[in-house]
Order: sequence, then structure tokens, then C-alpha cells
Amino acid sequence: MAAETSIIDSDVVRAAPVSREPYSFFLASDVLRKDMVPQLREEFPNITKPGFLTVDDVEVKGAFKALIDELEGPRLTALLSEKFGLDLSPYPRLTTIRKISQIKDGRPHTDGPSKVMTLLVYMNDAWDDGGAGRLRVLRGPDDFDDMVLEVPPTMGTMFAFLRADNSWHGHPPFAGERRVVQVAWVKDAAELERKKKRNSLAKLFKGIFGR
Repeated sequence: MAAETSIIDSDVVRAAPVSREPYSFFLASDVLRKDMVPQLREEFPNITKPGFLTVDDVEVKGAFKALIDELEGPRLTALLSEKFGLDLSPYPRLTTIRKISQIKDGRPHTDGPSKVMTLLVYMNDAWDDGGAGRLRVLRGPDDFDDMVLEVPPTMGTMFAFLRADNSWHGHPPFAGERRVVQVAWVKDAAELERKKKRNSLAKLFKGIFGR
């Protein structure tokens, strides 16, 4: 898609500083064009089950589909490669969407070693739940208060980080609507297919058992 019709403001992403402690990450606000926000809000997929679903498992249309296309496109990958000093272009991407969070979600974790980088774009109009549901960059797995940064999950907030053995992150327990799109760059195509199958099985069991 042409730069003049881009939903993501590349200049905002480019200007966001990269932090290297305790691992490599950046946080940017208002990365989505404000005139597109009403349509993005309206066209966010109608997901009624908790958990992340792949873009193949939900209906994406209009401006929201255009956003997904940008997130998965070569222009953003090139920009992120430049920011982090790592060529991400060889790595396949897995894009997932979450609308409903459960209390059990968000425990501190590093992401698995099959991931190279994770990017999150939050799409909630406001967030008034204190620390609940706010992603935190953590120094370790044991204490939500031992943090470097807290990420507000508000509309147009982008957070991205390189996966590492110490890339601890998570959020204090929250149950309810928490809209986010996640793009993960993974090490190879086989790993991508494995993750897709795992997501599809999770969706099946949630449908059977109503969780």
C-alpha cells in the first residue's frame, strides 16, 4: 500500500528510541492515523472467546485488513530491522489477534526460543484499571513491581522487543476486553506451521468446552 494511504505512521515508529536494558525493545504512541481510528475500532474482529486467534481464524476486512497487511508487509519489517540492527526479512511472521483476556493470562514469560521478535499494537480507547492489564518490561520472573517500563494498552500504542533468555514481560491479572494485534517473527516456516496448528487446536477445544 502506498505511503500516502498508510495506516501506520512510519515516522513515529522510526523516532521511537530503542532501549537495550534489560533487553532490546521500543515503545511508541499514536502510531495509527487518527482519522482511521473510528473505522479500525468498528472493524476490529468480533471475537467472543479468550485467547489469541490467527488472522486465518477470524474475519478481517476494510481498514483493519489494511492494517494487518501493513504489519505483515516488507516496509515495516525493513523499518524494524533498521531499528534493532537485525535483518528480520528472512523470518516468517505469525499474526494473531486477541480481544478477550482472562485472569490467568499475562504471567511473566520470555516468549519461546522459536521467536525472534514480537510486536504488539494495542487498540483500546482508554484504560482505567490501574496496573491491571498493562504490559510490563520486567527484570525477572518473580515480581511485577520489578519493572523497567509499563505499556498502556491504548489505541495506537506499539511495543516491540527482540526475544532473549531474559526478555521477561507480562501484565498484572485482568479479565475483560483487551484488544491487541500481535506479530511474531519466527525462526523458520516449520515453526510457523506448528504454531498455527497449535492455535487452531486451542480454538477447537475452546469451542467444544466453552472456555
